[in-house]
Amino acid sequence: MATETLSYQKPTLIQRLSTICTALVQRYLPDPFLFAALLTFAVFLIAMPVTQQSPIQMVNAFSGGFWSLLTFAMQMALVVVTGHAMASAPVFRRALSFLAMTAKTPGHAILIVTVVSAIACWINWGFGLVVGAIFARELAAKVKGVDYRLLIASAYTGFLFWHAGLSGSVPLALASGSNLEAVTAGAVLSPVSTAETLFSSMNIVILLAMLITIPLLNRSMHPSADQVVTISPALLSLDESPEEEKSTDLTPAEKLEQSPWVNRLLALLGFSYIVMYFSENGFALNLNIVNFIFLFTAILLHGTPKRLLKAVAEGTKNTAGILLQFPFYAGIMGMMVAKGPEGISLAGAMSDMFVSISNEHTFPLFTFISAGIVNFFVPSGGGQWAVQAPIMMPAGAELGVPAAKTAMAIAWGDAWTNMIQPFWALPALSIAGLNAKDIMGFCIISLFASGAIIGCGLLLL
Repeated sequence: MATETLSYQKPTLIQRLSTICTALVQRYLPDPFLFAALLTFAVFLIAMPVTQQSPIQMVNAFSGGFWSLLTFAMQMALVVVTGHAMASAPVFRRALSFLAMTAKTPGHAILIVTVVSAIACWINWGFGLVVGAIFARELAAKVKGVDYRLLIASAYTGFLFWHAGLSGSVPLALASGSNLEAVTAGAVLSPVSTAETLFSSMNIVILLAMLITIPLLNRSMHPSADQVVTISPALLSLDESPEEEKSTDLTPAEKLEQSPWVNRLLALLGFSYIVMYFSENGFALNLNIVNFIFLFTAILLHGTPKRLLKAVAEGTKNTAGILLQFPFYAGIMGMMVAKGPEGISLAGAMSDMFVSISNEHTFPLFTFISAGIVNFFVPSGGGQWAVQAPIMMPAGAELGVPAAKTAMAIAWGDAWTNMIQPFWALPALSIAGLNAKDIMGFCIISLFASGAIIGCGLLLL
């Protein structure tokens, strides 16, 4: 009787494509910092003739934007640090380990991590990035024969869902009604309910189609046994909490370092605020409250200040890429939105080009594509809205396209090309201990598949 074994099956078309993409990315994709540097040079050179600005003006635009993401960079660094601190707590690790044991095969592990990450990112993108990467690490330690690169890539594909979820910058900005008339150049005068954006039939259909397709696609990309890249579980295990000193000759300061009451009182203070926050604001997550929850959960679960400080010190090692690269992307954004003597910016010129070739039926699709291109250079949901809303929203209104649909086209485009933009992968890569080129080959396949789904949804629904 024949026994079917994945190891000896002929590679499928998807496996061959993912292998080719992975090989190309490994050979040609530069380090994320070099990627940011090359984008900087490209924008500098392209923006000058398009916007009719001088090199000195572009230098001023670059330097003027360079420090504009300091708050955001600190928030993202804390996502990594507090997420690591929470995940390294013994209780949390045991919970993740129990969940990981439900995966019995490599394919099952890929499915689970994709779905968990997608749902978590839909709830809140910062929460999803950390939880997905941490859960992927745990699965890699528990499931024999699973490709570690694909696990982390699958966790990152959950980020496709964020801008159509509860923390989506564009739909929330529309719903808030804050400064809408100015931001949309007079195209939107009153708030647009999330019932017309996040919970519209169009958005729900796209989300469900993605939630079914992307996990199955990721599973189908799993390499054959002879090409799987695994990682030793020993390398994935987090350092155990330090043994507390039992000596009776401890100084008062050392006793405080090992006192559980310090952590318990801090946790009481922190969770009191968390309860009040949700009672007053409902389930409205943002980066600050997510980091607050991660931190005070870590404080409670680690038990003593000494254990907490060790976990935070370990997590801090993973923030180098964020601290170095985010200012450069802020500088790129500064050059992208800098307007020349005729009031034209490079981001605006890109958007105008797509508007000029659109009609009532194709406008949402071209808006989506233009947002995906702009996202390479302005990888911030809020920044994307500020750049494209004054151009796309009036153009959509003139063509008779509902404001909600135009806005969701921008939102989906912003999420779409994150699959090949290392900016947002940095926290997950830091937690995983990988480089962008390790996962981006798989993400390219997800980019094309998700682009087809979203594009068809915007065109037909």
